[in-house]
Amino acid sequence: MTERWLGGVRSLPAAPASLVDTRVALHRLAAYVIAPVRHRANGKFGLRWTLGGFGTPFFGDNRQIPVEGSRLVDQRAGHVTSAPVTTLQAAADFLDTTIDTETAAEHDSPPVGDVNETLAVDPAAANFLGNWYGMAFAALESVRADDASVDASRPQLWPGHFDPAVEIGDENHRGSYGASPGDDVIPEPYLYVSVWWPDRVNIDAADPLWNAPSFTGAVLKLADFDDGDPVDVAGNFFGSIRDLIAR
Repeated sequence: MTERWLGGVRSLPAAPASLVDTRVALHRLAAYVIAPVRHRANGKFGLRWTLGGFGTPFFGDNRQIPVEGSRLVDQRAGHVTSAPVTTLQAAADFLDTTIDTETAAEHDSPPVGDVNETLAVDPAAANFLGNWYGMAFAALESVRADDASVDASRPQLWPGHFDPAVEIGDENHRGSYGASPGDDVIPEPYLYVSVWWPDRVNIDAADPLWNAPSFTGAVLKLADFDDGDPVDVAGNFFGSIRDLIAR
């Protein structure tokens, strides 16, 4: 099924105009409410793609907290409850937790803001994010499984950055490979490879391939995807940059 990103005819629509506001709202929810719940249980705060959105893997006493479109879900030992995403405080109350501004935040996390303001979550944009993350996890798992990917980590959706990523390469050729839904520097969704140690690999800074605006690496914006299967487009991008770094 296309929605599961495991096969079939897969495609991504154009990013909705409401994506930036929705992304920021759900980023706040992920970093300050959802991820800390898992961290309190087991010391981990990485998230995953889940069907229709994103959320925790199962943790603790068989609990999972996903966001499905514009709804927040709490599954505990097979019992499922859900509520619309409204405010950070309402989400914390629903999950029987508190807002945590420290545990999962990163330098590029949005401010926690007013915890009682309504989060600007548009269902169409939330669904787009779920598809973007599904595409990303499928592509990252594919490149991770490739024999040419040395010492590849497990894909995680880091709540502080709000993008799925893996690390690949040996101590001299390592990089971060990910799929950002957009940020302050590049507002639209894009793929990226960030080279950890540019001085250890053969990078010609004058080559337009290395087009990342705020780090040493390469990016491919969604608008520049060709008409093929987006999982294949992403996998080919990641693999081609990995091979260049590994030379």
